[in-house]
Amino acid sequence: MVWISNPVKRISGHIIPPGDKSCSHRAILFAAMAEGTSYITGLLEGDDVLRTGEACRKLGAEVTRTGKGAWTVTGKGGFEQPSEPIDFGNSGTGSRLMMGAMGGYDIKVEITGDASLSSRPMGRVLNPLYDMGVTAENAEDGKLPLTLIGSSTLKAIDYTPPVASAQVKSCVLLAGLNAVGTTYVRETKKTRDHTERMLEGFGVALSSEDDGEGQVVSIKGGQKLKAGEFVVPSDPSSAAFLLAAGLVAPASDVTIEGHMTNPTRSGFLKVIEGMADVELTNERTVSGETVVDVKVSRRDGLNATNPPVELVPAMIDEFPIFAVLAAFAKGETHVTGAEELRVKESDRIRATVDLLRVNGVKVDEHEDGFTVYGCDGKVPGGGTVETRHDHRIAMSALVMGIAAENPVAVDDIAMIATSYPEFFDHMKQLGADIREA
Repeated sequence: MVWISNPVKRISGHIIPPGDKSCSHRAILFAAMAEGTSYITGLLEGDDVLRTGEACRKLGAEVTRTGKGAWTVTGKGGFEQPSEPIDFGNSGTGSRLMMGAMGGYDIKVEITGDASLSSRPMGRVLNPLYDMGVTAENAEDGKLPLTLIGSSTLKAIDYTPPVASAQVKSCVLLAGLNAVGTTYVRETKKTRDHTERMLEGFGVALSSEDDGEGQVVSIKGGQKLKAGEFVVPSDPSSAAFLLAAGLVAPASDVTIEGHMTNPTRSGFLKVIEGMADVELTNERTVSGETVVDVKVSRRDGLNATNPPVELVPAMIDEFPIFAVLAAFAKGETHVTGAEELRVKESDRIRATVDLLRVNGVKVDEHEDGFTVYGCDGKVPGGGTVETRHDHRIAMSALVMGIAAENPVAVDDIAMIATSYPEFFDHMKQLGADIREA
């Protein structure tokens, strides 16, 4: 069974995107590690985040939903031995962050995931954890399923990740909370800093210093997290699909409320400002994160824009939908320095290239990116996209369909619920015509 997105004449509306997924994972996890009760609002209730909540329950925390996006989490100041395996489903963020968090306790945890997560590399987080004193069983290939064996006597390390990854940095920092000494993570390129911001909100002291294009983040072991209140800001990765719909569709007028402008997450927003008219208003602060309202409207065509390499980490999740914008733009778009896309939920470079090609767009694939030859507003469409169990590929294809010359189909939509359960409702509110066929 496929789902088809049909071309429409107009896209318009005012939408509040769901809570940020990265912040939602961390809010539940940090609250579970703290002692006492924390109150969280605006939480994204997608499958990935709910898996993190269930994992925290199995590790001894009380996790309770009190309303839409509202949760209370009562932690015991640490994790207990779970009585059964922990299944992270499709969640790379949840599994990798929690490996670091679990690594600092005397527990033995069997970790599993779905087919997509089980194909993704875990060695990038396991290797520094091994250096700190964590061990694992059945982890020879560096993939799930495996059994993690933590230790309450971890040693601090000075670590330089081989790839720019907020998940790796966060994993090491969380293990460092329970290590003896000060743990250092040296990034050659800055990655998103939600972990640092939120740990400070939970009473943890850490240091971050610029180092060329990168930074050095350090954390002293033995610190305890303090329970509190946290408001999850809107997710810029989810907002990207709504903004893209407003940029590709004719006669469009779309406003997104509460878009996060964290420098480590706002790459997509900065790039689209060079492609079309984008209006930012009502700047304010929500739980340590700056947010704005964003308005886009389609009056003229899109201009092809090459994302600067230094912005790649700040828009790494948005490249599939950015490629859709590039397909509608006038001129060539060159993406480089994005090799991290090869190890996301799918090989996102290959999946993105195939998405465009099957819909009549000329595109060249490179090891670290791709080149899109824009169609100046006239994307042929008419293809069926193989989503490869990747929610961002599925949503990007469905956005393409609203403005292509022919409908665009996808082979699966089930995984969209992992990150953006309101996607279809929000697209319908804007005027999209997406239906099962």
